[in-house]
Amino acid sequence: MKRLLILPILSIFILICEGSVIKQENERDLEWWETTIVYQIYPRSFVDSDGDGIGDIKGITSKLEYIKELGVGAIWLSPIFQSPMYDFGYDIADFYAIHDEYGTMEDFDELLDTANELDIKVVLDLVPNHTSNESVWFQEALNGNEKYYNYFVWEDGVVDDNGNLQPPNNWLNHFRGSAWEYREEVGQFYLHQFVVGQPDLNYRNPDVVNEMKDIIRFWLEKGVAGFRVDAVNCLFEVDKELFGGKYPDEPFSGRTDVDPESHDYLDHIYTKDQNETYYMVYEFREVFDEISEKDGMPRVMMAEVYAPIHDVIRYFGEGDRLGSQMPFNFDLITDVDGSSSAADIKRAVDKFLTYKPLDKVANWVVGNHDQSRMATRYGTSLVDGINMIVLLLPGIGVTYMGEEIGMVDGYVSWEDTVDPAGCNTNDPINYVLKSRDPERTPFQWNADKNAGFSTADKTWLPVAEGYETLNVEVQINAERSHLKVYQAIADLRQEATFIYGRYDSLALNKDVFAFMRWYKDERYLVVVNMRDTEYVVDLTYFENVDGDASVVVRSVQSPRDEGEIVDVSALPLAGHESIVLRLLL
Repeated sequence: MKRLLILPILSIFILICEGSVIKQENERDLEWWETTIVYQIYPRSFVDSDGDGIGDIKGITSKLEYIKELGVGAIWLSPIFQSPMYDFGYDIADFYAIHDEYGTMEDFDELLDTANELDIKVVLDLVPNHTSNESVWFQEALNGNEKYYNYFVWEDGVVDDNGNLQPPNNWLNHFRGSAWEYREEVGQFYLHQFVVGQPDLNYRNPDVVNEMKDIIRFWLEKGVAGFRVDAVNCLFEVDKELFGGKYPDEPFSGRTDVDPESHDYLDHIYTKDQNETYYMVYEFREVFDEISEKDGMPRVMMAEVYAPIHDVIRYFGEGDRLGSQMPFNFDLITDVDGSSSAADIKRAVDKFLTYKPLDKVANWVVGNHDQSRMATRYGTSLVDGINMIVLLLPGIGVTYMGEEIGMVDGYVSWEDTVDPAGCNTNDPINYVLKSRDPERTPFQWNADKNAGFSTADKTWLPVAEGYETLNVEVQINAERSHLKVYQAIADLRQEATFIYGRYDSLALNKDVFAFMRWYKDERYLVVVNMRDTEYVVDLTYFENVDGDASVVVRSVQSPRDEGEIVDVSALPLAGHESIVLRLLL
């Protein structure tokens, strides 16, 4: 009788266990963007196909095979829309047209078609906060068209004690000086949180909201896979009606290392991170989902947000309202660099994973067109290690063009500087502290003229020194190179362990950061030595890690061979060595 009772119970236990196994083996279907690498292309600097010294769309199309071979699943293009180029595309005159220096709409359609053939998604840059002062909208506003006047933020000036007309308040723009510019045609000042040529749009006007939604629909219906949304937390200013109908002054930041013209001189409590901004992003997401439901291709919204972490994560959504799938995680840019300790790196990595909602996907960014290049900030010896971190942590990896080969900031003289952030300093010595030109220098393809970027006698920015040995062609032909390490990491992240696996991390000492990814019976360990110091480290501090492991990927600094067997309880590390190990069970 006892035997009869035990058998059914045992059968139930086996079924439960089998069900658990079945559930594990039938992993959740993930959207394309949840496991991809997003490769940012700054079009002006990628490939020049027509010899005018400026990169273009045909040039990008010609290199899609290269991008595919990297293991990349999506490209994000910085703005390609019609623009007078005061801020190199972030001042858009026509949201529906391709900038003539970059090509035509037919060129863009060809890019889309070729990318689709290679299964590469194309994401564009949306700049909703402002337009160009050369746009039809702004010109119509100046001509007295009330509809378009209300597209912008206008305010009366203030007459000072000397009878001179002054801006409405103390607000400052990101590129130095007042955020207000007077126009005689209107008799008022308009708000520009960025350069003078970028008047802010008024998102308290439903017409503006509908206009931007139509722009989103237009490009998504062409087959674009999504948008990176620029400067999203600047969309709204405080409602001036809460302050008697006048925009209030912003308080001083208290920083003593900046001058009164600097954007950082003020604490921007009235021009950034307003509560209405989050709900506008949720409205944008509804348009993304509307188009996705129509044609069955999920669209992604990536949001550029430099803000405290508790504000960043609000862009994911709230309650039933969905927001951006990818509010950019800039912690590996803003919080750490090559001087940071292993504990600093662990804290920066764990911060986003800790704060983000459990059901949302993390993302990892170490560089872009606005930030000094990863290899410059962290040092060239850590290129492979940082790429291992970005691509093998749980979530989406984002690569700025050139990070795969370890490109560094180029030198751009004061005479060659074109970035308004640098030019507006009016300082031929210290402009380099503000200019973004160094991280935008042309991509280095080979050792030919202009690094293979262009056949022109003069390129829009000078090519960085040292391109003769630091370029794609050299690294393809080398036995070991950053490029080949990058490709190996990109291949590895397709393993189920890196798609579905869990994560743990340790600062093994002040210089060595390590993390583990595990799934079912597979365990991988990623170890990054931040310093040029040799160590012997014990990886058994990780739970369920002991015995031997094999070398799967190693940095160009590593003395090890792939497939080499090591003892995880006493792993020797060379200076700046980074290594990926698979535990042998």
